Amino acid sequence: MKHKSFRKQPMSQAMIFIVMFGVVSLFSDMTHESVNSIRGVFLSLIGASAATIGFISGFGELVGYGMRYVFGRITDKNKHYWPMVIVGYTLELVAVPALALVGEHGWIAACILLVIQKMGKAIKKPAKDTVMSFAAFQVGPGKSFAIQEFLDQIGAFLGPVLLYVIMLFKTQGSTFERYAFCFGMLVIPALITFGLLLLTKSKFPNPEKFEPTPKEFIPFKMQKKFIFYMIGISLFAFGFIDYALVVMHLSRQSLFSAEVLPLIYAGAMIIDAIAALFFGWLFDKKGTLALVLSTALTVPFPFLIFGFHSTFPVLIGIAMWGVGMGAQESILKAAVATIVPKQSRATGYGIFECSFGLFWFLGSWLLGALYDCNLTWMMVVSIIAQLGAIPLYVFSHRERQK
Repeated sequence: MKHKSFRKQPMSQAMIFIVMFGVVSLFSDMTHESVNSIRGVFLSLIGASAATIGFISGFGELVGYGMRYVFGRITDKNKHYWPMVIVGYTLELVAVPALALVGEHGWIAACILLVIQKMGKAIKKPAKDTVMSFAAFQVGPGKSFAIQEFLDQIGAFLGPVLLYVIMLFKTQGSTFERYAFCFGMLVIPALITFGLLLLTKSKFPNPEKFEPTPKEFIPFKMQKKFIFYMIGISLFAFGFIDYALVVMHLSRQSLFSAEVLPLIYAGAMIIDAIAALFFGWLFDKKGTLALVLSTALTVPFPFLIFGFHSTFPVLIGIAMWGVGMGAQESILKAAVATIVPKQSRATGYGIFECSFGLFWFLGSWLLGALYDCNLTWMMVVSIIAQLGAIPLYVFSHRERQK
């Protein structure tokens, strides 16, 4: 009985930590996902071309993911998990409300702020995912990261809804002025995020204690299961069209009003949240085969969004986009937690996400350029790249089975 009582307390504490950090992510996502819901339209309003929007979206992801290798190595070396998390959140959440200060032709300043936001994300993510993986050791990796992604996407839903409500009341001024006012209001969820982050740190100053440290150091190795998985998810990243390009297309096609665009993104985030829970649960049972199913479900979304000038197929395509994002976000982190040893896990996350970010950048840049030149080829490249990821997921699963 004593042994069972001893095991119950760490389990409950691990779950409390996961939920508290998930609520931090909820308010953080309210802040920066609000920007994502109108980023493409906003950049277009202040002078950016489709190729520029594709480039900066991809470059932001390249910085946000590529620099994670550097900060992952730093985190593994110094083990200062909380300082890295706090510095990263600070940069990320200050950059977003600052978008309210750019002028009507300030697309360069806006692009710089968006890159700074991604740099903040690069600093915090290896440390954040690593401490989450420590708690996931007791709760289950798929379940743990699915809960976090679910709460993330609730915030990603509430943020665009908040923008919609603000714009309902802020009826005066141009579309640019209304969007700038919305960015300024995002300082409120940003401050809430900081407060909750410091509260979580005070309650769990040493989250690494959730997972026992092996007596011997186990170095990180590029095993076949990791390599196949990394290449597969990188192909997925290359072909998965950034939402900035999607929302810019919707605006140009005049299928929806400016006020409704944040709500459409909010709907995609709710689907993302539900998909994260389902595919996180499926990962704990079937491993990376869960990605085979999610990719098969989402492959047609470019054709539905960009191939039709009708609201119904476009909305179905956006729903598929949400499923793809939810599955990728929950399984990506869970898979790395099961492959990479504790002492070098931040490095593992950094290497993996560096590759992911590089291919997201290259894909976003190419797909943005193709949008300006040939819409059909853009859809073909996107679909082929996503389909190419499926056999690599299967190979990775087979290696894990061995």
